[in-house]
Amino acid sequence: MIRFDALALAAAMAGASAGTALAADAAPPEIKMPEVSVKDARGWYVRGDVGYAVNASRGDTTFRAYDPAGGDYSSNGFDSTRFGGDFSGGLGVGYQFNDLFRADVTGDLFSGDFNGRISGDSPCSGGAGGTGCSTKAHSSFRAGSLMVNGYVDLGTLAGFTPYVGAGLGATRVSWSNVNAIGSCVDGAVGCGGAASVSARYPGDSDWRMTYALMAGVAYEVAPNIKVDLGYRFSHIAGGDMFDDSAAGAGGAAGRDGALSRHEIRVGLRITTW
Repeated sequence: MIRFDALALAAAMAGASAGTALAADAAPPEIKMPEVSVKDARGWYVRGDVGYAVNASRGDTTFRAYDPAGGDYSSNGFDSTRFGGDFSGGLGVGYQFNDLFRADVTGDLFSGDFNGRISGDSPCSGGAGGTGCSTKAHSSFRAGSLMVNGYVDLGTLAGFTPYVGAGLGATRVSWSNVNAIGSCVDGAVGCGGAASVSARYPGDSDWRMTYALMAGVAYEVAPNIKVDLGYRFSHIAGGDMFDDSAAGAGGAAGRDGALSRHEIRVGLRITTW
């Protein structure tokens, strides 16, 4: 009996060992991982921006008027000028080519005021010879820019994507009528209480070459929506401000200098990918 039990135990142990060996030789079960797809940064987007010009400056603004004493036209720069108009707004549509490069076409609108003063040795209209004239001028302008822009996105960290960019295009500047008031200034002879004279000159409109440089950072606040905070420097070439030369010897003309704007801009980009 004891011998039989020992044989039975040995047989059971041998069977267990064989089962363990077979289990060890079997292939491990296949583990399936979920597929992960990476969405390419590629597709169309639309954008809207508002800007505030922390600094806007113009080059020399000149005034060309008929000099009755010399019988020809004289050209002088304004002694002082001031340009107002700080806010701008724009819309655009663009395409993201990959994680690094994108481009868009944008249209921007802004407006401003002009106040200037110019003094000369020539008399005001109808003034006595030997007197001078000090003229104050006021006008306003509207401007619309159409730009093609390209950007390089410098990588994304914690949702923030810094970028740099540049743009080239044209701006149409439209001046309203220029109102001028001239006051007599004593010269070789006194004014003798001469009254002020006023004149109105028709404003001009023209297209001007424009370029821009940009830098900023975008942040994805929600899927397909990015907030853009940036800086933009834009330079608009000078052009005609007003021209009344058709009036003959009594006519006058003015030309404004190039306009440079340093803006802080906030925008919203809505993507399609």
